[in-house]
Amino acid sequence: MAYQNYKKKEHAFQTIGKDLKTGDIPNLVLLCGEEQYLVHWATEQLLEKYINKACQTLDFTRLEPESLTIDSIRESCETLSMMSERRVVLIPEFPPALGQKLKGFSESDEKELLEYLKNIPDTCLLIITAGVPDPKNKKKSKLLTAAAKLGRVYDFGPLSGAQLKSFIVKRFKASGKLCRNSVVELLIEDSGYGNKEIDYNLYNLENDIKKIIAHSSGDEIVSADVALTISTNLETNVFAMLDAISRNRKDEAYRLLHNLLVSGEGVYRLLALISSQLELILEVKEMREEGLGLAQIQKHLGIHEFRIKKAMSVTEKYSTEGLKRILSKAYEIDGNIKTGLLDQMLALELFVAEI
Repeated sequence: MAYQNYKKKEHAFQTIGKDLKTGDIPNLVLLCGEEQYLVHWATEQLLEKYINKACQTLDFTRLEPESLTIDSIRESCETLSMMSERRVVLIPEFPPALGQKLKGFSESDEKELLEYLKNIPDTCLLIITAGVPDPKNKKKSKLLTAAAKLGRVYDFGPLSGAQLKSFIVKRFKASGKLCRNSVVELLIEDSGYGNKEIDYNLYNLENDIKKIIAHSSGDEIVSADVALTISTNLETNVFAMLDAISRNRKDEAYRLLHNLLVSGEGVYRLLALISSQLELILEVKEMREEGLGLAQIQKHLGIHEFRIKKAMSVTEKYSTEGLKRILSKAYEIDGNIKTGLLDQMLALELFVAEI
């Protein structure tokens, strides 16, 4: 079977929200993850919770990694706050938290830091932020391990389902705009949020929401506002191309392929997405054949229901064996391009022609 079990967990933004409400925040916090928008949001929430704005310049210190020393960390953490509930020290985007090297910060410095983390004063909150660990790096960060043991790690992944809808609706509501659920779903589908093959995060989504609000008229956001503001994304075009192929409309499929290439999309990225979409369609088809419904499929795959619905719309147009054959052809074409056996453009045209 092409799919694996997926266990849904509470999102980190929900966890830290509860911890902030109860005041259950340790003196060492590591904020990391794919969704940097939420990392920055959590940082601001912690500052708002513990720092008196009137004394922020005295009670809050930001230590840039490039000029970081153990002495500066120790001095900042051990300085007493003036009028705030706790003194807050922030080390943003700290490479050692991901197991990466930092120029000017030696292994002995890291070892000394790990020792000091055991003795952070209760009057201080040390916040360290980072991105996403490199999956190729099998060696786990010592700092990440220490933060989990001595304090708390909040790993912010992408939003999904009701969380994502709430993010969108709140921003429309804050601008005085209403938005029906069907339009919210259209926005999520057209934006491509949640697709690993597209570099699109909450920063991008928020910017698109602002554009939609700016271009809309009246008190309600309608589907036309979304369509006029967000250009059709790569994922949508690839699905459209696969749909055209399933209907034996090769002329339409060629047109969509050429539009993708002319728009500047890289061949390798395009092939990766084609393979990814075919894998998704195959997984969804197999699950449907086993009698699984939308909710069960979403639980297994752990992706947005909008992508699953889109895959469902084309599953009936392909047989399982046909999808496996097309997927094998996509892998073969990818290999032929990378080994130089075929020209990139020719290889993609042959792919469309042969399936």
